[in-house]
Amino acid sequence: MRDLVRRIDSATPPGRDRAVDALRALAILGVVLGHWLVTALVADSGTVRAASPLQYMPQLAPVSWMFQTLTVFFLVGGLVGAKSYAAGRARGATYGQWLGARTARLSRPVAAVLVVWAVAAGVMLASGAGVETVRALLKLVLSPLWFLLVFAALTAATPLVAKLHPLWPLAVVLHIDLARFGLGGPAWLGWINVAAGWLVPYCLGAAWARGGLRSRTTGRVLLAGGAAATALLVLFAGYPASMVGVPGAGISNLNPPTLAAVTFGLAQCGAALLLGPLRPALRRPVAWAAVALVNLSAMTVFLWHQTAMMAVTATGLLAGGALPGLHTVPDGSGWILARLAWLPVFVAALLVCWAAFHTYEQGRARTNSTRVVREGHPGREAAVPRA
Repeated sequence: MRDLVRRIDSATPPGRDRAVDALRALAILGVVLGHWLVTALVADSGTVRAASPLQYMPQLAPVSWMFQTLTVFFLVGGLVGAKSYAAGRARGATYGQWLGARTARLSRPVAAVLVVWAVAAGVMLASGAGVETVRALLKLVLSPLWFLLVFAALTAATPLVAKLHPLWPLAVVLHIDLARFGLGGPAWLGWINVAAGWLVPYCLGAAWARGGLRSRTTGRVLLAGGAAATALLVLFAGYPASMVGVPGAGISNLNPPTLAAVTFGLAQCGAALLLGPLRPALRRPVAWAAVALVNLSAMTVFLWHQTAMMAVTATGLLAGGALPGLHTVPDGSGWILARLAWLPVFVAALLVCWAAFHTYEQGRARTNSTRVVREGHPGREAAVPRA
């Protein structure tokens, strides 16, 4: 392990901004922990259904503020996408070559998830599992893929949007919400915000790549302004306090994105820009190796963390019935404490999934640690996780 840490550190180019990779790693871990904490699979009368502690304990809404970190993905994605496109043009690469390199690392692990779960769904149905149970499980696995579809679309549009000012898509989100909630417009208008809402942080990342957003004052303004706007929208405009979807709620801030989700994302972008003090800590080889390894497996962790949770849930049912924090209704502090105790088990199951499927992300040729460090470490553009 010490040798691996040393090789990762020595193989990283001196000019690499390690804080950007740390932001991506924090965003990945935030999404994983958020899903594990606010998603419950309740065993009820022979079926399994999804539930959320936020549905029963709305006072836990601040938890969603900590772990809804998708905006940071798009911020870093805009930064890396704009930089890589400029570098590709400088090398004489065509748009198709650049886009293929950017999206290849997404397609392989996604294909693995889809194949495995297609087979698993067929086996469950053939063995007598209820349709509602299978639907609930598939929804948990497949719902995160919407994010990758949007991310891939914005990546493909990088040449068009790289110089777009973030205020333009922000204005679109504002007017869509005014039409939906203020003027009684049709609900389908909200789906325009799927593109416009996530385009805001993506354009901020592209501006960062062009040398903008370097001032700490910019970070403070985004943090304070975004937080204030979000508070006003929640307190006085009727937006939900939770920044993730809650079963049974009339409005979701995330599906599709609302103005409150976008302003909250601006605050997150501001906080990310203020994380410059991370850089000295990341000069330590152990800290940087941890960040680099998370980045190398970012897609595997993102795509399989729900499967890991469901595997533990299924094993618990087979072992002897409903277990607190795993199969019970998330309606009290007892469930929270029990769920926290299950987190290490989820991590262990995720490590098993990683061991089985991480090669689809890194490529089959990278089979030994030396080649992974030399060819697949985040110091090279081709190995930077695209999420």
